[in-house]
Amino acid sequence: MSDSTFDAPRPTADREELLTRLARGLAHEIKNPLSTMAINLTLLEEEFAKAADQDPRARRVTRRVQTLQREVSRLEGILEDFLRYARGGVVNRQPGDLGDLVREVLDFMEPEHLAHEIRVLTDIEGGLPLVLMDGGVLRQVLINLLVNARQAMPGGGELIVQVRRTGPRAELQITDTGIGMDPEELERCFDLYWSTKREGTGLGLSTVRRIVEQHEGTIGVVSEKGRGTSFTITLPLVQEVTGARSAVEEPA
Repeated sequence: MSDSTFDAPRPTADREELLTRLARGLAHEIKNPLSTMAINLTLLEEEFAKAADQDPRARRVTRRVQTLQREVSRLEGILEDFLRYARGGVVNRQPGDLGDLVREVLDFMEPEHLAHEIRVLTDIEGGLPLVLMDGGVLRQVLINLLVNARQAMPGGGELIVQVRRTGPRAELQITDTGIGMDPEELERCFDLYWSTKREGTGLGLSTVRRIVEQHEGTIGVVSEKGRGTSFTITLPLVQEVTGARSAVEEPA
């Protein structure tokens, strides 16, 4: 998988601030009416469902109401993505075991991988020093990348997850054998509001990048069309950060 590589760049500060403010404003404008629509559609479905056995028209209307409910649910998901990105926030980093977190998330997602005929291969280095991380927030990163990998393998495939030490950092690599990305897709995959998925919001990988950067980490991607994609994240080890700070603070 050596066709294309890409390290995630940061968008300009002005553009990121503008788009973040846009996300907040849009979210607040549509949240309440969207909730009202969802409630009323549920009431309509209940009303028409009562008459569906006797009236064919009621059955047709019920199906249409259910279609609208699915679309409202999809819009609510988009809204949540907007809010998640717009909130940003500061991560609360504590020493933690990255390997244990990865195993926990893989266990959580095992039924989904089995259902989609995805074979998971793991290579998690033992005795890895602790990493400075916000476990709850990094869990979001892992799930996002694993869901992306699953969606890239609609017919099944292999998912390879590796955790190892690389110098002063821990390295997490998630590789799939899916559809891959062409050079244009690779270059734009971290862009705000850009997605190749029909129902994508373009906020997933942007959020991943932001969280990794808040952890003083790096993220890069390698991909080849038709062969798969590999995301690599590096995070600072606790002992290396502590050692560096001591060296700086130590008097001459």
